Amino acid sequence: MSSLTACPSPGTTAPVAVLVLIVVSCSAQDVLTYHNNNARTGLNNKETILTTSNVNVATFGKLFTVPADGLVDAEPLYLSAVSIGGVTHDLLIVATEHGSVYAYDADSGASLWHVTTLKSGETASDNRGCSQVTPEIGITATPVIVRPKTGNPTIFVVAMSKDKSGNYHQRLHALDATTGAETRGGPVDIAAAYPGIGDNSSGGKVIFDPAQYKERAGLLQLGNTLYLAWASHCDFRPYTGWIMGYNATTLKQTTVLNLTPNGNEGAIWNSGAGMAADGNGNIILLDANGVFDSSLTASRFPIDSDYGNAFLRLTTKGGLAVADYFEMDNEASENGSDVDLGSGGTLLVTQKDSTGKVWQLAVGAGKDSNL
Repeated sequence: MSSLTACPSPGTTAPVAVLVLIVVSCSAQDVLTYHNNNARTGLNNKETILTTSNVNVATFGKLFTVPADGLVDAEPLYLSAVSIGGVTHDLLIVATEHGSVYAYDADSGASLWHVTTLKSGETASDNRGCSQVTPEIGITATPVIVRPKTGNPTIFVVAMSKDKSGNYHQRLHALDATTGAETRGGPVDIAAAYPGIGDNSSGGKVIFDPAQYKERAGLLQLGNTLYLAWASHCDFRPYTGWIMGYNATTLKQTTVLNLTPNGNEGAIWNSGAGMAADGNGNIILLDANGVFDSSLTASRFPIDSDYGNAFLRLTTKGGLAVADYFEMDNEASENGSDVDLGSGGTLLVTQKDSTGKVWQLAVGAGKDSNL
């Protein structure tokens, strides 16, 4: 387990993130994605050593601290038994808002490699006038790691930057976990367009503007596809609700969905949680405050495909699409008061009731405190 603190570097006023690693001797369990798995349970179902007796101040506590060059908003990830230069290490992977990725030895705290996602002449983005992620925006979302049966593990990460001309960039990177080197043809600049006349539309399509978004929700890997979800800077329009899929081998964009294409807002925050996914090709998430169409089709779906403030199930078969949804009856009033459902993440739970029936549940909550 780990905890994060922030403190000023000596002689400066800039915040520097410090990772505090707390471990006990136990069997290795990789943590390759936000909260351990795509159900986002945070469960390590192979834990056999930790008990309420041996987790105490006498035998369990801080071993060391390791420095980083910026704030750490992404969850640190863990890779066991990785060979680097002929030596086997357990890796702690840390991403920062300064646009850096670090690999530390999780047992000793030794630095193994450190890379920047910034291109020459670039800086991490400024905070875009929003205090949610400040003073800079680099890597906000928790990365995802793919560990193949053969070959080196790959760390997928999205980073925001700003070039000398004042242009903003969002890029998808694929990093070799043994060196930090770019691989799979990365990085690639993120761009998208989707049919609609909502915010920032032109010629019948809404256009993704990299300056207007940050990737807050953790990355999701489903099969050989990486899914990215986007939030705004505060509620500064224009913005809409984007989800994008990329081929994990080629880093080519394969699918795009906009959740408010003919309206506005509908960011995907999830408090940093990754979108959840079951084993049947479905993605489950909460969408934040935004337009929900007051008129419905004969099938009871929003007539203009605007799903603000909704609990959503997406299908990934044949491309991203909304398969089902739940919308609150007071959506309009909550939307008008910035009481968004999508302020939290989604948790998938399988539960058997007293009759033996198995329920597959998606659990979520938002600012109105209703679960």
